[in-house]
Amino acid sequence: MTEDLSAIEIGPLRLDEAEALVELAGRIWRAHYPGIITPEQIEYMLARRYQPALIRQLIARGDVWLAARAAGALVGFAHGHPLSAGDYKLDKLYVDTGWQRRGIGGRLIAELGRRARGLGNDRLILRVNRGNTAAVDSYLKQGFRIATLMMEDIGGGFVMDDYVMVKGLA
Repeated sequence: MTEDLSAIEIGPLRLDEAEALVELAGRIWRAHYPGIITPEQIEYMLARRYQPALIRQLIARGDVWLAARAAGALVGFAHGHPLSAGDYKLDKLYVDTGWQRRGIGGRLIAELGRRARGLGNDRLILRVNRGNTAAVDSYLKQGFRIATLMMEDIGGGFVMDDYVMVKGLA
């Protein structure tokens, strides 16, 4: 994939792209997370977080879903929502494996941050698996810092073992 990054469009996810997003998320998770979490946890989390109806419901409640598109095809996405006074959660950020390390994730973070700031928020907050060193390093390069650790039982016998990372919005 040698397309110019200026050809990557970042904009709101369309309702008719929910199925494509679910398919993309599954492909990315199944390629990236083995060795970080078990295949069973991958499937458990995909089933609970990536359903077209849920995505449409979150859009309807006002969450921001951004799409990165190349030649009209979905190559990445970000999801965010208000967390608490002044804090906006970057809840999901994924770029298709063939499009990673090209600045698309940074562009999605910047656009989500711009929108969060426009809504009066001062910080972006995210959670990332502590074993996901590539993502942790990428977030550090994007100006996030590790604030704390968080372990959470998510049901099904699974636990999320995460860093909570924060970035100020200037």
